[in-house]
Amino acid sequence: MTWSPDTDALLRLTAEMVRGPRRDGCFALWLLVRVAEDLLLPSPDGDRTRRRRVQALEQRCSSLTLPAPLRRALTGALLTLRDATPEAVRLAATQLVPPARETLGPGAAEVLESVARKARVAALGTGG
Repeated sequence: MTWSPDTDALLRLTAEMVRGPRRDGCFALWLLVRVAEDLLLPSPDGDRTRRRRVQALEQRCSSLTLPAPLRRALTGALLTLRDATPEAVRLAATQLVPPARETLGPGAAEVLESVARKARVAALGTGG
């Protein structure tokens, strides 16, 4: 399967980490970025499908063991993503940058910054 360069980068970063909270944190960000990128695309299925994707993401992330700063930020980011808009994606990605940099390193933070930039462009394009 082909993913974006951002999801590929997180997948590589996840594979490099040893099992534990940091690896789970990177995996959680990979899941979030996949959903976030889908939220930036036009959806023929409507808002209900988008909200279900975010709910599934919340459920999946709840079972992961994450570093505390990332867990707190991810909780807030998931609440923000419930709006399922490009602006919500931008806000969620932006608020995850500092804890991702602290717990997972600059590579993960750069991916989130890239997603936030893409979401900003998408939000401007939709008037949001």
